[in-house]
Amino acid sequence: HNCYEIGHTWNPSCVQSALDVSRSALEVSFKIYVPLYLIAAVLRRRKKDYYLKRLIPEILWSTSFLTANGGLYIVFFCILRKLLGGFYSWSLGFGSALPASYLAILVERKSRRGLLTIYMANLATETLFRMAVTRGFVRPVKHGEVLLFCITASLYMFFFRSKDGLKGFAFSALKFIIGKEEIPSHAVTAERGCPRPPERTAGAGEAEGAAGRPEVSGRTLQAYTKHLLESICKKGPRHRCCKHYQDNCISYCIKGFVRMFSVGYLIQCCLKVPSAFRQMFSKPSRIPSLFYNKENFQLGAFLGSFVSIYKVTSCLLRWMRNIDDELHALIAGFLAGTSMFFYRSTTISMYLFTKLMETMYFKGIEAGRFPYFPHADTVLYAISTAICFQAAVMEVQNLRPTYWKFLLRLTQGRY
Repeated sequence: HNCYEIGHTWNPSCVQSALDVSRSALEVSFKIYVPLYLIAAVLRRRKKDYYLKRLIPEILWSTSFLTANGGLYIVFFCILRKLLGGFYSWSLGFGSALPASYLAILVERKSRRGLLTIYMANLATETLFRMAVTRGFVRPVKHGEVLLFCITASLYMFFFRSKDGLKGFAFSALKFIIGKEEIPSHAVTAERGCPRPPERTAGAGEAEGAAGRPEVSGRTLQAYTKHLLESICKKGPRHRCCKHYQDNCISYCIKGFVRMFSVGYLIQCCLKVPSAFRQMFSKPSRIPSLFYNKENFQLGAFLGSFVSIYKVTSCLLRWMRNIDDELHALIAGFLAGTSMFFYRSTTISMYLFTKLMETMYFKGIEAGRFPYFPHADTVLYAISTAICFQAAVMEVQNLRPTYWKFLLRLTQGRY
């Protein structure tokens, strides 16, 4: 069979078919990267100089990468058929996508290659696992994604509490989620590692008490409520190893749940805004579902319970052992991972696990225990993408549905 009968069935010309896919990939890539880079620039509080000089080149850079990945796949699809004299099961997907993906990732900026590699390696690992399950080589574990997340969270929190364990974005993200009160202290004993909170003098305490008492007149209800909540938070049990000096252990854990539940709820609402905006005029009755959707509460419960379980366990261990130890994070992180029962996601578990493996690998390189491969990210991206393309051609049921929809969108239904 020729390329027209097996591959580009919408046009008999190999050159024109490659141009067709490149054109559709260019259009879709531009629609993807323009809002993506704009939102990232706003969140990172980029200055005016970035919008004038760097924004458009970076958008065109990433757009060229994705366009090249789609167009070169068809090019090598036809080249391999002419070189081999026919089609083979491995050449339809893996063989064509391997060189195309390798050349395409070289077009992308170096700063983004690592992120793309992690994503595709995660996707390829999941695809290989599904292939193995289909063939009966392995059996899926019930709630396996939750167990994987528990192990991953345990190790992540241990590195977070360890000296020089995490750096960069991972450390900042966990600091935002868990809170600065859990930043590593590296305690050895309770006496050395658990400093007492700043003591107030009697005069200062009396002055604060007098100033803080709500008067019957001259105080608003808001000020009185604020004073009442502050007094409740300060009263109650708090171990001296705990660094949340403004709250007792109970209010500290409750506040952590409320804060991250709100963050998760708002994130899920924002993700639904574009679809809700399109339906505002055609189906206005669906607008309330934007705020009262089950998924909104599931993500909020997931994030809120993760933080609260971690903090409750950490405080309990400090009370039980009378020490603030980074080893507590292993237990607290594992138990906090059970929060994924509220928002079960293989994608999240696999992505975080892959990032953890990357972190541990680079730590091994720093320690001199693992070798360093200069172009490992580009090679790994090419192999991972080729595996996913092979599944898309031969056994699409084993490919993640969201990625299959992405391929259809990128090629405008031609895949």
